[in-house]
Amino acid sequence: MQPETKPSHTEVEHVKVKSDYLRGTLVESLDNAVTGAINPEDTHLIKFHGSYQQTDRDLDSERKVQKLEPLYSFMIRVRVPGGVASPAQWLRMDALADKYANGTLKLTTRQAFQLHGVRKRHLKSAIRGFNEVLLDSLAGCGDVSRNVMCSPIPDESRVHAAVQQVAQDISAAFTPRTTAYYEIWLDGQPVDKSQPFSTQKAGGQDEEPVYGKTYLPRKFKIALAVPPQNDTDVFANDIGLIAIEKDGELAGFNLAAGGGLGMTFGEPQTFPRLADMLGFVETKDVLTVCEAIITTQRDHGNRENRRLSRLKYTVERLGPAAFKQEVETRSGVSFQAAKPYRFEHSGDRYGWTPTGDGRFHLTLFIEGGRVADVENYALKTALRVVANIHDGDFRLTGNQNLIIGNIAPEKRPAIEAVLEKYGVLEATFRQTALRQNSLACVALNTCSQAFAEAERYLPALLDKIDGIMRETGLQNDAITIRMTGCPNGCARPYLAEIGLVGKSPGRYNLYLGAAFNGERLNKLYREMLDEEGILNELRPLLQAYAAERNPGEHFGDFCIRKDWVKATTHGTNFHL
Repeated sequence: MQPETKPSHTEVEHVKVKSDYLRGTLVESLDNAVTGAINPEDTHLIKFHGSYQQTDRDLDSERKVQKLEPLYSFMIRVRVPGGVASPAQWLRMDALADKYANGTLKLTTRQAFQLHGVRKRHLKSAIRGFNEVLLDSLAGCGDVSRNVMCSPIPDESRVHAAVQQVAQDISAAFTPRTTAYYEIWLDGQPVDKSQPFSTQKAGGQDEEPVYGKTYLPRKFKIALAVPPQNDTDVFANDIGLIAIEKDGELAGFNLAAGGGLGMTFGEPQTFPRLADMLGFVETKDVLTVCEAIITTQRDHGNRENRRLSRLKYTVERLGPAAFKQEVETRSGVSFQAAKPYRFEHSGDRYGWTPTGDGRFHLTLFIEGGRVADVENYALKTALRVVANIHDGDFRLTGNQNLIIGNIAPEKRPAIEAVLEKYGVLEATFRQTALRQNSLACVALNTCSQAFAEAERYLPALLDKIDGIMRETGLQNDAITIRMTGCPNGCARPYLAEIGLVGKSPGRYNLYLGAAFNGERLNKLYREMLDEEGILNELRPLLQAYAAERNPGEHFGDFCIRKDWVKATTHGTNFHL
């Protein structure tokens, strides 16, 4: 039984408990035409419905001088469990982006869609629009289990379909049961019964059998990976599930718990952490064990300091052995010893891949995950044309890229012709391998947490780093590089061989030494670098790597062998 809130609990905890299962005053906020904002307490609650209130920080100063309120808008995060969407869903998101948002689609690092720039008066119409094609934004954000990730394309495995089904089962099992989403955004109109959120109150009132009235202390992330690909960065999640195959069938999963990448500058008690391996569980026990981990966090997580409220700190405080025992007691499932597995990389494999049944997958590079029409590159239009002729699926990757999946052989020539016409294939294959392995968070101008640019700046910085890569003959060598505008870690910078984390406008901390396959964190190398400083630091490192590396040695491993940074063996020595 979840404890009641205490006076020492955070404001968010008190808002949740009195919200009547996430209703608050959202209806009144939406009806208030005097302001483009919603009530302050509702800004916490709307996150559970998949949306953040934002302002255009580029315009804040000018609007203040003009005595205008900030230009408020909303980001909506649309869940895509396992990252697989239909052409009809793609087309609907494309249309909603034009009608209600800023004309672009954002593919996130958690395999979700994001719409940006939605005005308050359009929120209900946008949310109703994607619910009509069986997408939803419930639990897209907030202190609950968020979009469940899954390796979107098999490499060597034959069990991908079974793993994808487990991801969807997990998503449905831990979707909040509140009827508030249905009432507020869909006006109580019937929805397809396959949608996971509730439309009727049990016994005439809402209840949350897993989450309780105050839900979790903080956000919760679950990801599944199919070796040898770690393209979901499973160890960065609260729960990471590694598929184990036996004789061509899914035997179960190695389960790791306690990962998370956010931290706060100047507070060394906060740190990124990779999940601890608890052991192997059979497929039939996965939901039971995941629920036990979630309820352990519900009951033991820190509700007094949100900076210390993720599961990783709960595991640290209880100790991995005691945490594991608590999960086994709650679930009634004993972990077996972890099974052997091997991860090779955490990136995407670009180009055409046969499916084994005569169809094809095509993985495209989408820089920053931003699907838009820009000068000389009509990417959004091209993908719309493809969606109108494609009868397979669209798969969002954890690296912000896109797979046009299950292309019928008879459709391949037409799809290929469209992508060639609009330059999409050329835009994928002309890139250096460094750029193909890059990630960036949204950051400025809409993220309130950002200290510096990321998505809008990284391409220009990569233009200059690409010059070094070509000078040193490294243009075809994959090195992971990731940039964020703050230390919260949304683009997983602490798992990059080259990580750049914004600390102030135009200044970044440089981190080196993560593992290429996502199994080791990096470490701080230099602080407060501007662009010139970044290039001056990276040039000799990359030159040395080109000249002195061992066969098959990745850049992160080389940095450690050269003693430029020490290996981070655990989150608690990340700052050491």
